[in-house]
Amino acid sequence: MNKIWELFDTADALVYTSEMDNHELVYMNKKALRTYGFHSLADISSKKCYEVLKNCSVPCPTCDDHKLKQGYFKECRCYDPVLKEQVTHKTAIIEADGKKYRMELTFDAETPKQHDSMMLLEAQINKGVRVALQQETPSQTLQVLLEYVGKALGGMRTYIFERNENGYDDNTYEWVADGVTPMKDSLQNLPAEVCANWYRNFRVGRHIVIKNIENIQKSDPLQYKNLKRQDIHSLIVIPLYDERKLIGFYGIDNPSGKSLDYASDMLQIMAHFIISSLKRRNLIRKLKEMSYRDQLTQIGNRYAMNEYIGGLQSEQSLGIVYCDITGLKQVNDREGHAFGDKLILDACECLKKSFGDYGLFRIGGDELLAICAGIEETALWQGIDRLKKHLKDGSVHMAIGGIWDKNHFGGVEKLITAAETKMYQDKAAYYSKYGTDRRHRP
Repeated sequence: MNKIWELFDTADALVYTSEMDNHELVYMNKKALRTYGFHSLADISSKKCYEVLKNCSVPCPTCDDHKLKQGYFKECRCYDPVLKEQVTHKTAIIEADGKKYRMELTFDAETPKQHDSMMLLEAQINKGVRVALQQETPSQTLQVLLEYVGKALGGMRTYIFERNENGYDDNTYEWVADGVTPMKDSLQNLPAEVCANWYRNFRVGRHIVIKNIENIQKSDPLQYKNLKRQDIHSLIVIPLYDERKLIGFYGIDNPSGKSLDYASDMLQIMAHFIISSLKRRNLIRKLKEMSYRDQLTQIGNRYAMNEYIGGLQSEQSLGIVYCDITGLKQVNDREGHAFGDKLILDACECLKKSFGDYGLFRIGGDELLAICAGIEETALWQGIDRLKKHLKDGSVHMAIGGIWDKNHFGGVEKLITAAETKMYQDKAAYYSKYGTDRRHRP
């Protein structure tokens, strides 16, 4: 025996060694050879570890060679699809003859009864994935996934947190068991320092398993306080990556103690479906935003206006401000469309300053609209006065028509038409005073 791994030749564990540079197997102990159907070391010559151990034709996408450290065993528990059982792997880097080898010891990790239980659990989650992928929208898919995971693992709550643009964490999806109080609304814009320790672990490829939160009372007091108020005593949290960018995490609170270790493996597998659904959701959002947003001004277009109107409540007051940019055609004809675009942007900026808290839309080349739901009549006219001042300060002119009603039972379109009529009256008065050949600057 001239290699250290040969000391394991008669061990009860499965032992194999492969070269890290090319993944070729160089050793299997007697139990491993028998288990995988070989008679001698000659039978595994030139075979790749992923071919034999994972039944794959390419290197494993989850290969953790880069996480191994010489002199330290890395331990993990997982379901082995070739052995068809739950196992524990202990893996380390061994140097010999100037080369680096991956040495792995595999132990049985469960009794037959436990194995049957885990197989049932896996079947439940697989069913959940199938049902989830049949949903119409990515958000529905995510909700179904969280529900199946929560029920299969006996959890109190499952959830997804996403990093927002401020670097804080938002709870964007959740499922809760019967009788459990939802927490999503109270877990928005969570300060970065609360989950800082978790993110430090995520960035080095680790997930979080807390079997008893009392164990983190001193080491992570902020998170302890956050979890304690939610009546959480144990949890598993898995990082979520879009490509290599860490975008958040998802997890389960108070999973069944018997499935805690196995749940960690299952959740890591499910993370791929979570990420896929989040990416599809983001793509749909982006496409919708592009189709509902005016590309020049970045305010809503007619499609956005129609959807906005559909969400209004007819019993609330409503103000309409209908605007037409004066002289846009002449500017485009005489100075070019770049100057025309600037005129539109300047006019839009004035509208934003005056009615930025309401629905703003560009509904034509030179027409802008503000739909002010719930506004008081006095506030509407004050806003129009501010708009006129901003326009004057910016050397821009718009014809403006305003209308207000305490409700809009007669329909929003009727009010828009009335505001448009008033706008044309204002426009006619302007041209009567300055002449139709007047440019945009009064």
